[in-house]
This record gives sequence, C-alpha cells and structure tokens, in this order.
Amino acid sequence: MPIRNILVVEDSPTDQKYLTDILVKKGYQVSTAESGEEAIAKARQLQPDLVLMDIVLPGQNGYQATRELSKDASTKHIPVIICTTKGQETDRVWGMRQGAKDYIVKPVSQAELLAKIAALG
Repeated sequence: MPIRNILVVEDSPTDQKYLTDILVKKGYQVSTAESGEEAIAKARQLQPDLVLMDIVLPGQNGYQATRELSKDASTKHIPVIICTTKGQETDRVWGMRQGAKDYIVKPVSQAELLAKIAALG
C-alpha cells in the first residue's frame, strides 16, 4: 500500500516544521501531534499510512504510544518509524520491541528519512 498520509508526532516546533517541510515537498499529506495521547487519538481517527514517532514527549512517551498503537486492533496495521535523539543501541532495540518498523536518530537526514518511508511503501 503506498504511503500518502503521515502523522508526525513531535513536541519540538522546530523539528515538527523540519519533518513536515521535507514530507510536504515530496507530496505527502501531513498531520501532527505533540504528545503520545494526541498521537493515539489522531491515529485512530485519521488512520494515517505511517506514524513518525518521537520518544521524548509530554505525558505518554513515544515507546508507550508505539506499543499502544501496535496492540490496538484499529491501528496495528499502521507502521511506526521512531524518530528520536536517543541513539543508543538499547534504545533502538527497545523501540523495535514496542512495535516500530524502523528507527531514525536525529538530526534526521532527508535522504535517510525518505528512503525508510519508501522501503515501507
């Protein structure tokens, strides 16, 4: 299934704008959320083709939100790519165990991000 609609979950306005700009220029439709709780609600409502998930978020963190999305019958088909500053191998392994399909460490390379999205599409 081609990826057209992406939910960007990012509480930093700078990072949110950076990611949104990259995706919009490539023709993706982008929605945003600034917390884990908002991400889960929007994923259920909007049914995006992909979720880009930060880890460090107010309230529910990205690991918790990813785990909830991957276990919920209405959202478990939506792939999640974690996009975070947490670059340790243990962070990556933990993120994948929560149900993420891929993991990107910030600062995000535009080419890497687009390649990972294309690989899922």
